[in-house]
Amino acid sequence: MEVLVTYTVLSFIFVLPQLPQAGGMEIKFYFYIALKSFAIFLAWMFGFRSIKYLPVSLFGILDLSRVLFSTFSGVVFLGETISFMRGAGLAVVCFGLILLKFSPERKTLQTLKNNKSNNTPTDAKIKTFYIILALFSCLLNACSGLMDKVLMKSVTSSQLQFWYMLFLVIYYLIYVLAVRQNFSFSVIKNKWVWILAISFVIGDKALFIANGMPESKVTVMTLIKQSGSLVTILGGKFVFKEKNIGYRLFCAAVIIAGILLGTLGGK
Repeated sequence: MEVLVTYTVLSFIFVLPQLPQAGGMEIKFYFYIALKSFAIFLAWMFGFRSIKYLPVSLFGILDLSRVLFSTFSGVVFLGETISFMRGAGLAVVCFGLILLKFSPERKTLQTLKNNKSNNTPTDAKIKTFYIILALFSCLLNACSGLMDKVLMKSVTSSQLQFWYMLFLVIYYLIYVLAVRQNFSFSVIKNKWVWILAISFVIGDKALFIANGMPESKVTVMTLIKQSGSLVTILGGKFVFKEKNIGYRLFCAAVIIAGILLGTLGGK
């Protein structure tokens, strides 16, 4: 929670220069942006909570559902169409993600064993609860992406980003005060928190601008977002010095192939 709140506050500080361009919206859009922020607030809280009790491999598979939720929302609510090539690209991306989550290098059984030794709840009812929580997290993330596309038809990227970050900070501060959680900003000394905040701001800005383009489609951007798996694989290699990443690079190649198939071949 300290990391989550700290990098969110830092991100808001980074978007403060956009304040002069943040005004001038209709009242209803403040409400819609507050709703989007609340969806992300709940999504991150649910996601962080569920990953604490679920095996990483299982959480990764559940996280794949956000691709399906986003695609479904784009088709149903925005009337987007999925061509044969785009559908094939989506299928290839999902296949690559499944291969990645079922990597033979993962030690799921050992993780479960360690959880039991630490008295972590692992009975069927509790596990089912956290699976549902993870799925809600993915659904809320998909809803946020849909709202981005809709909102960017009426507001600017500066307006959306400033108020989105402000509401997010407010929600986290309310939560910390409500649960009376011990909190320290000492993690601000960690360089990775700063990198996380900067990446968050730049990534969201790029996403909002892309959503503001009339020709952009939620179904296509859903595929493109999966290229983030390549970043985590390379990060594991060069930052954490992980060994034997050949299998994961193969999975990344499958995912990238699916993205190219769906974005360049889909008309």
